[in-house]
Amino acid sequence: MTAPEGGGVLFDRIRSACAEVARRARAVRIDEDRLESLASSLAGERRSAPVVDPAHQRLATPAANLAFVITLDAVNFGSGYFPQLRKLPGLSGYLTLSTRLRQRFESEGPWSAEALLRLTAADCALVFGQDRGPVADELMGLFARALRDLGRFLLERHGGRFEGPVESAAGSAERLVRELAKMELYLDVARYQELEVPFYKRAQITCLDLATALGGKGLGDFGDLDRLTLFADNLVPHVLRMLGVLVYDPELVGRIEAGELIDSRSLEEVEIRAVAVHAVERLSEACARRGFEARPHQLDGVLWTLGQRPEIKARPRHRTRCTFY
Repeated sequence: MTAPEGGGVLFDRIRSACAEVARRARAVRIDEDRLESLASSLAGERRSAPVVDPAHQRLATPAANLAFVITLDAVNFGSGYFPQLRKLPGLSGYLTLSTRLRQRFESEGPWSAEALLRLTAADCALVFGQDRGPVADELMGLFARALRDLGRFLLERHGGRFEGPVESAAGSAERLVRELAKMELYLDVARYQELEVPFYKRAQITCLDLATALGGKGLGDFGDLDRLTLFADNLVPHVLRMLGVLVYDPELVGRIEAGELIDSRSLEEVEIRAVAVHAVERLSEACARRGFEARPHQLDGVLWTLGQRPEIKARPRHRTRCTFY
């Protein structure tokens, strides 16, 4: 699979592929009544996501904010490893890792592109506060690879500047997604039967994180931001399942609740992600019919925040070890 080409249709391709997976899916389906009920609840509450993500909290300068977001989203994956990681008190795996990285930026500033090229798994373990062990070592090795890839990408394509890829996008989230997808670990495209199903979760969320961290100004101003889809991971589908909007096959539920890893790009894993994307498209439309305009990326934030509730966190979600989420 190759990085996406231009043409202004990438987000449409994501939506249409996920809709087709939802039509064919055998292990995951949408409960229409529960979806409409959730839309009524969200429209009544007019809920928005609170700012709890370190990616959205300001550093000293816009340049530092931008470098932090680009660096963080280069390693914004590993949820399949999180149950075995050492976490900060009261924080999830993602919030632990993003908080640790933010502390490093606050104390020492960003790495240069050249410094990123020299990072090792041991360096990452130190930054992210992880002890040695098979699971942590594997993830820290992937983090080091992702950060080295970022350094090489910046040096070879953008003069070593974090601003380079964002400037080249010229205010287009789609162009930034296409540019980031030139790095191998961002190439988040699956195969489902004969279909190619793009997700580009980390590349898409980079656009929103930049827009939020930079206040929608300067390099955070994307004219097509509202075209972003759901950022397909393992938490939002879980929230939708706990709310009854997604219904999983009992055999799949049993595997998830037994802690079995679900293979990346397996039919079940693609269905979980794709049907969640399509469900949130439908949810956005259902909210709009009730006078509540909420784009899929905004609903992602609302649902992600609901996923921090103890009663939702108490139930196992699917775990997949990959570099996409």
